[in-house]
Amino acid sequence: MKRTILFTLASMLFFASCGSSEQKQETSDTQPSAAPKDKQYNITILLDLSNRLIRSVQPSQKERDIEAVKQILGVMRSHLSGKGTYKSKDKIRVIFSPAPADPNINSLAKKLSVDFSKLDNGSKRDAYKSMEDNFATSLSEIYDLTLQSQKWVGSDIWRFFKYDVRELCIDRNPDYENILVVITDGYLYHVQSKDRVNNRTAYIPDWFLKKEGLSNNPKWEQKFKEQDYGLISINQKLDNLSILMLEVNPVDSQKNDEDIIRAYIAKWFDEMQVSRYSIYNTDLPQNTANRIENFFR
Repeated sequence: MKRTILFTLASMLFFASCGSSEQKQETSDTQPSAAPKDKQYNITILLDLSNRLIRSVQPSQKERDIEAVKQILGVMRSHLSGKGTYKSKDKIRVIFSPAPADPNINSLAKKLSVDFSKLDNGSKRDAYKSMEDNFATSLSEIYDLTLQSQKWVGSDIWRFFKYDVRELCIDRNPDYENILVVITDGYLYHVQSKDRVNNRTAYIPDWFLKKEGLSNNPKWEQKFKEQDYGLISINQKLDNLSILMLEVNPVDSQKNDEDIIRAYIAKWFDEMQVSRYSIYNTDLPQNTANRIENFFR
C-alpha cells in the first residue's frame, strides 16, 4: 500500500514538473519573437557621391549602390509585412552631406524619404507598394546627373558625424531602432574638412595613407597604434545608433588600405560608443545582400 501511495505521489510530482517546464519554454519562445514585430525602424542611408563612382568595377559602382539600397528597402518591406503595414511608424531616407548644389539632384532627393508615422492607412499601403521602384528610379537619375556633370561634391562624413548625425539619424523614442547605413569607398575626404591634430585627421584619402607610410607597410598596425593615428575624436555618444558601412574599396596599388580603413573607422566608432557596427568591402550585389540581411536580423 505504501509503495502504491509513494508511486502515485511521485507520478503527480513528475507530471507537475513537466507541465511547469513546458510552460517556461513556451514563455521564452513566444515573448522574444513578439518584440521585433513591434519595433520601428528609423533608417538613414548616407551616400557618397564622389569620384568613387568612376572606379573600374563590374557591376558598376552605381549599380552596386542602388542594389544595396534596394536590398535595405526589401528588408524593410519584410519587416512591415511581418507586423502589418497599418501598424508601421517606420522611417527610411536617403541623404547626401553636404547637399548637392545641383537643383535637379535636390529635387530628386526629396523623393528618397518615407515616414510611415505621418501617413494614413491608404497612403501607407501605397508607399509600401511603390517605395522600392520610386527610390531606384530617383537614385538612378541622381547618379546619371552626377556622372554627367563630373562635379565630385563628395561626402563630408567626418563633419556629418560632428554636427548632423544625432539630429538626422536618431529618434529618441525607445520604440525606434536607429540604423545608419554609410555607402562609401572608405577614403574619407572633403575640401571643407582638412583638420589635423598631431596624427589625428578629419580625412583618410589614399594619398594620405601612402604619404604617412601606412600603405603597403607590413608594420602599419604597430605604427598606427604607437603613433596614435586615427580620425579626430568627436564629442558624440552614439550608444543608441547602429551603423553599417558598405562598399569600402581600396585602390589596387594599396590593397592593405582595406585593413587600415577598418582600423580608422573602428577606432572612431568605438570612441563614439556606437552601439553596434559592421564594415564591409565592396562585393558582388548578392554577397552584399547577404551581409545586409544578417545585419538587420
